[in-house]
Amino acid sequence: MRLRSLTVIFISFLITFLSWVITPPAVALTQIKLFDVSYKDCPPELAQGAVISSGSASANCFLVIGKAENGTNKTVYDADIFGRIYDANNDSVMQNRTRLGSIAEVPPGTSDFELRISVPANQPLPLKLKQFKAAGFSGQVRK
Repeated sequence: MRLRSLTVIFISFLITFLSWVITPPAVALTQIKLFDVSYKDCPPELAQGAVISSGSASANCFLVIGKAENGTNKTVYDADIFGRIYDANNDSVMQNRTRLGSIAEVPPGTSDFELRISVPANQPLPLKLKQFKAAGFSGQVRK
């Protein structure tokens, strides 16, 4: 009887130890710093036929460009870009929406990014880009 209980305890410890050793790496959310954020007009091939999501109203097409700094030593995948965009009157261009797009991969270090946005044609320019940041995962989440 004593041998049987020792065997059960040994197997329990073995399973516990192996579950600690053979676990997949944690896929944690990693913050990405975005800086030098600005915008420019889309090239004609991207801007042609731009409309806003609420219907067929005409829109202006812009590329938001900047630099992304990944302070980790791993590539970050599927980084969502968050930020606020205001027009010349300080009215929100993207109401109730702070997620603006994503970056497929952000390598370690500093890299360039760009994001296409459509802004209603009746919003006065220049645009003001504020509170831009990104967050992604250290492993691929979806394929």
